[in-house]
Amino acid sequence: MTPLALLVTLLGLSTVAFWIGKSHSLATVGGKSGVRSLHSLPGHYGLLAAAWCALPALVVIGLWLAFQDAILVKLVTAHLPESVRALSPAQFSLVLNDVRNVVAGNVPASSVDANSAAAAAEYLHLRSISRVALTALALSIGVLAIIFVRRRIVPEMRARNQVERIVEWLLLGCSTFAIFTTIGIVASVLFEALRFFAQVSPWEFLTGTVWSPQTAIRADQVGSSGAFGAVPLFAGTLLISAIAMVVAVPTGLFAAVYLAEYAHPKFRTWTKPFLEILAGVPTVVYGFFAALTVGPALRGWGEGMGLSVASESALAAGLVMGIMIIPFVSSLADDMITAVPQSLRDGAYALGATKSETIRQVVFRAALPGIVGGVLLAVSRAIGETMIVVMAAGLAANLTANPLEAVTTVTVQIVTLLVGDQEFDSPKTLAAFALGLVLFVATLALNVLALHIVRKYREQYE
Repeated sequence: MTPLALLVTLLGLSTVAFWIGKSHSLATVGGKSGVRSLHSLPGHYGLLAAAWCALPALVVIGLWLAFQDAILVKLVTAHLPESVRALSPAQFSLVLNDVRNVVAGNVPASSVDANSAAAAAEYLHLRSISRVALTALALSIGVLAIIFVRRRIVPEMRARNQVERIVEWLLLGCSTFAIFTTIGIVASVLFEALRFFAQVSPWEFLTGTVWSPQTAIRADQVGSSGAFGAVPLFAGTLLISAIAMVVAVPTGLFAAVYLAEYAHPKFRTWTKPFLEILAGVPTVVYGFFAALTVGPALRGWGEGMGLSVASESALAAGLVMGIMIIPFVSSLADDMITAVPQSLRDGAYALGATKSETIRQVVFRAALPGIVGGVLLAVSRAIGETMIVVMAAGLAANLTANPLEAVTTVTVQIVTLLVGDQEFDSPKTLAAFALGLVLFVATLALNVLALHIVRKYREQYE
């Protein structure tokens, strides 16, 4: 039985366990007429039986699948000929890769050598045995758990407390998993970034003004020693993001204020969904729009005014990115403005304030924490955008403040450095992790700043 089919079967068995636990709890008190004699609701007894049926089996399934591949590979490699096992680590990994491709069905067994085909057949055989054993073990645990819980069910049993404790532990486990996942992501990026900084000076990376990461991958290959000054990338990212924010923030805020305070309800009902459609348009479509429409239009206007505008410019990318980000700012700002209590507006009107003064002096300030969060989300969206920059701003790492020239961003260079066959011992590839670490630190600083602003104004208005 495949893991998916096993999970579906276990779900059905848990449903049966729920019914058994609920019905048996009622049977212990003579039916529904004696339900008041139970410590907990009948449903709690059913949930407890379902939890005991599912959770231990799920733990066994998770551990089994986590170690299954490593154990099967070890068993398969132990039966390979001595000549194959004596190969170098790189050559032996190629043999294992052929085996995995045959097992996954990516290539037919006839396309690989006889040893790999035999190993793949043995792997499939062992995996089928493993699945049968896992199915029998998991279902046996589920059935035994049902029998165990059914015998323990008595009217005095505190089923509700046990169910709540199980849910509490599940929530704690999910939170812990999320925390350790974040720590793992940060640690993996930090580890690779430290490998990069062991070969390239951090001072050169953070203050250098020349970005040319082309290096020789092999010792016998002729190539550049590389220049890893990331200042042009940071400048390009800030330039395009600033242009996008200049477009998105005022437009989004004005649209939110109008829709929340001035627009007729029927107009708001139709307009807000149309505005939010912009958030669902794929970024590649925006990239096409920027490359085929906005870029040539800006170049034509620039030539008409005697300005030199590059075919791929920061201005084109920033304008289109700003249009894409408008819904993020508008929607969140609208929600924050409409969440401001009407009592604040009424108090301002009672003091003689006009509608515009009430919006500027009362509503906008009370909604400022949420608006700051929306702007922060928009800034993060702009910093992390890649496709529009690739298609509209180019890949040239130019250190310039002129929005009419071509620039590039950190995210674009990360993608460029990791595309194709690369060795992770090369500074060229490891530079992508250093750039990712810088992005992480910058985003963290933005979050800390936004949290400070939110706390400051919450203390004032709550």
